[in-house]
Amino acid sequence: MKFDTLQQGISFYENYARVSGFDTRLYSTKKRKSDGKISLKYSVCNKEGFQETPRLQSNCKKKRPITRIGCNARITVKLINDQDIYIIFLSMKDTHIP
Repeated sequence: MKFDTLQQGISFYENYARVSGFDTRLYSTKKRKSDGKISLKYSVCNKEGFQETPRLQSNCKKKRPITRIGCNARITVKLINDQDIYIIFLSMKDTHIP
């Protein structure tokens, strides 16, 4: 899909995620060195990755639930230099398709 601005691409994926039943978070950004314009923006499922094992603390009153379970849903919004538009790449990291 093509978008005129980066925010349009991010908003599209956020709406898709909401309808599909999950939330997203912005993960990483890469900028062009020449003019500082964002060339790549990654958006992942809010349950992407794993949390470290919590350390035991004596003053801890309530344990928080584990929220990061290793979800692989992820997109990349990429700037196409010659056309000055953004496109979405779907990607699933560490996924093996038989």
